[in-house]
Amino acid sequence: MSAEIKVLESWVLAEFATPDALVAATNQMRLKGYEGMDTYSPYPLHGGSEALGLPPSRVPFIALGGALTGIVTALAFQTYMNTIDYPLNVGGRPTLSLPAWVPITFELAVLLTAFGIFFGLLGLSRLPQPYHPVFESEEFRSASTHGFWLSIPKGLTTTKAEDITDQLKALGATHVTVVTGEKE
Repeated sequence: MSAEIKVLESWVLAEFATPDALVAATNQMRLKGYEGMDTYSPYPLHGGSEALGLPPSRVPFIALGGALTGIVTALAFQTYMNTIDYPLNVGGRPTLSLPAWVPITFELAVLLTAFGIFFGLLGLSRLPQPYHPVFESEEFRSASTHGFWLSIPKGLTTTKAEDITDQLKALGATHVTVVTGEKE
């Protein structure tokens, strides 16, 4: 018989008045050694990825993988179908006619690139994420309209929540709260 163990995790949530203040505070907190932070705003922030210390995007490599997969798949299918499985001599053209296969090859490359980017972004963004404990904060609702928020997981650092709260207020946070939730 196994018993479920619920692990509680805490986040410190801070709201900032402007996007520039959020980016500056995020950069300062990252330089102090905090990891696992996330920013929330109604629109993308210029410099937000750099402030969080995120690595360069892997989306171009996903797109390249999708395009190459589409090209190889289209050429392999057409080669097999037109030269091995059911060869037809139409108008004296050769059965292995690469120029005739360009449209289908291009279409499949574009299709698999689009699918790769779509599902790759979902995976990289860890979406869908219908629930996160920071969503429980009533003030956090402003993140989708006009608020600029920073969340710092308290469990990843040894600093107490009060110390993080004081540091965020010193960096210009207008509202700071601690949210606790279950870890999956």
